[in-house]
Amino acid sequence: MDCLFCSIISGEIPSTKVYEDDEILAFKDINPLASVHVLIIPKKHISGINEITSENAEIVAKIFTKIPEITRILSVNESGYRVVSNCGKDGCQSVNHLHFHILGGEKLSEKMC
Repeated sequence: MDCLFCSIISGEIPSTKVYEDDEILAFKDINPLASVHVLIIPKKHISGINEITSENAEIVAKIFTKIPEITRILSVNESGYRVVSNCGKDGCQSVNHLHFHILGGEKLSEKMC
């Protein structure tokens, strides 16, 4: 499998880690769209939202329970932030590995595009 995020998880490609445990990794986006732009990914490869099942939904729940902790690390928990996940070509998913963007650190546009 040739997956950019799997290569980051394995350490083949360096990243600036913000949070890591046995199941998830959060790291700074290399092309940030806001002053704070972090990606959160499961370490187990799931290609995208359409591949979430009852068997792997627990990792998605864990990611969302860790978001408050990660936003505290990033110092955006009180000022606010946005969590986004793109799905498929028309949704602009650029890496086929489930990931969630945390965007913040500034007033974000009310438009989503």
